[in-house]
Amino acid sequence: MFPTVKSMRVVPVAGYDSFLLNLSGGHAPWFVRCVLILEDSAGNQGVGEIPSSEGILKGLEQCRSLVEGAATNDVKRTLNRCRLLLAGNGREERGRQTFDLRVGVHVLTAIESALFDLFGQAMNMPVADLLGQFGRQRDEVEALGYLFLLGDPDKTDLPYPKPSNPQDAWDEVRCREALTPEAVANLAKAAYERYGFKDFKLKGGVLRGEEEADCIRALHDAFPEARLTLDPNGAWKLDEAVRVLTPIRDLLSYAEDPCGQEESYSGRETMAEFKKRTGLPTATNMIATDFKQLQYAVQLNAVDIPLADCHFWTMQGAVAVGELCNEWGMTWGSHSNNHFDISLAMMTHVAAACPGEITAIDTHWIWQDGQRITREPFQIRDGKLRVPEAPGLGIELDMDKLEEAHALYKSLDVTQRNDAMAMQYLIPGWNFDPKKPTMVR
Repeated sequence: MFPTVKSMRVVPVAGYDSFLLNLSGGHAPWFVRCVLILEDSAGNQGVGEIPSSEGILKGLEQCRSLVEGAATNDVKRTLNRCRLLLAGNGREERGRQTFDLRVGVHVLTAIESALFDLFGQAMNMPVADLLGQFGRQRDEVEALGYLFLLGDPDKTDLPYPKPSNPQDAWDEVRCREALTPEAVANLAKAAYERYGFKDFKLKGGVLRGEEEADCIRALHDAFPEARLTLDPNGAWKLDEAVRVLTPIRDLLSYAEDPCGQEESYSGRETMAEFKKRTGLPTATNMIATDFKQLQYAVQLNAVDIPLADCHFWTMQGAVAVGELCNEWGMTWGSHSNNHFDISLAMMTHVAAACPGEITAIDTHWIWQDGQRITREPFQIRDGKLRVPEAPGLGIELDMDKLEEAHALYKSLDVTQRNDAMAMQYLIPGWNFDPKKPTMVR
């Protein structure tokens, strides 16, 4: 007889962030997430972490009566009942750039993660062994060093974190301005010293394309064997993307969303044309964000590496993308937004269960490292995350740290991400433009 879910607790939380720049603006000094905690009749806790918004919090409450009382081995039927309930809320749109306005998929992911965590504990199996057709495919998952151009926090009066007792160079450089190739290379060197990354990704869409290409050259000079990519979030028009990236084609392993929707052409069409003109493989978290879009992207030969973030696809959905990639001769990868250590565990188990070739996964954890809400966060060593042998997700909540993060959330007059606010300190009256890099006004 399997335990049943005795209680469901929804905990919105917040953490601190650096002044990370991207096409949508600059990250505020805090980010918000939502933690779901399920406790079963055997006294076990199952957890999940997702983005947070008023809609997501309401969506979780909608599903409470379907989750509480469910057997911990009845994962799929419980999720399907929740899916059907949420579908009654109507069609949802993803939103612009890195902002996801959907509710249903995030709510399902939180419930899915917590239920699989409980089920794994009941079965004495890690979640990675329960996902997909074949379960765990690898014991270690490669992560990339996710680098950003950084605004100067001292040009604002916002409470960006500052190192009071820096552990190493990474603690220092992740809190100060970085807008030059030399500064980006220094970020990579500091991240390598702490985490041992063999791959690096630079978030672009901030400076002129040629300046960002110079940053890639600096990364290559510092790490000539590293796999490199640049992600401007579709900021460039097709001709510009070709012009900027062709000279550094041999330094890039792939190009992530170098262009997007333009005039009467869809992002899938421009990406397909970019591939024809440059010969560069492409990755995306913008033009293939659900299975229908993925179908069209594959038909047009627009993408080689779908970045299937489990928070946007569900954990099982992200693994299903990996299984399709394996069958179709493509490569699987994972997108990331700011997150705590529960999401780090979720992403690791998902990547471990994807068959075939996968690329190093994105993770923002290096920007949040030190703000744990579990007792022993997964560690990135030699650029890799190890899948634990412990059952479930293999993590344990630190309730004191969780309450601290919840208290920070309650102290803020913010319920979701706003990248325009901080940018207006650097450029008065700044507004988002999907075809203008952030600092080009």
